Amino acid sequence: MSFYDLIFKDAAGDTINFGELRGKTCLLVNIATECGHARQLHDLQTLYLLYKQRGFVVLAFPSNDFGNQEPRGNEQIHSYCSSEYLVTFPVLEKSHVVGPEANEVFRFLKEHSRFPAIFGKPMWNFQKYLIDCNGNLTDVFLPTTSPRSGRFRRALERCLDTATVEKDEILRVV
Repeated sequence: MSFYDLIFKDAAGDTINFGELRGKTCLLVNIATECGHARQLHDLQTLYLLYKQRGFVVLAFPSNDFGNQEPRGNEQIHSYCSSEYLVTFPVLEKSHVVGPEANEVFRFLKEHSRFPAIFGKPMWNFQKYLIDCNGNLTDVFLPTTSPRSGRFRRALERCLDTATVEKDEILRVV
């Protein structure tokens, strides 16, 4: 199974086919609105607006798996994210991201992690998984890593630059 075979529902219950993300750089983040890291939603939104024209997508996966920090339902989560942090990127359906009930997306991330024992599952809310334009998991960032950090931004820029080079090469061939 590839990243592009995955399907998931957003907070409104609409299906998102990950195949439609082919060629884009994706950041998957497990979120919780009552977590101390929730302010990262603002930084993620800023990056989304800055880079979406280059094919960057953020996918937020609400979960109550850590510290019961996501007590809200899907509609309330989406409303909170959009009103408090002006989030316009997709907020997906609330689900489990760890344990035997982990959703299919986070099981995929665990299976494709270079270090599954350490980075294969989120350690807490706001763990970040960077997927390149070919659907490969390239980097995992701990919850404490700010989306504004140099390390994070360099990894994101590398993925976006690779996607741009590949698109340019395809255009030259045609």
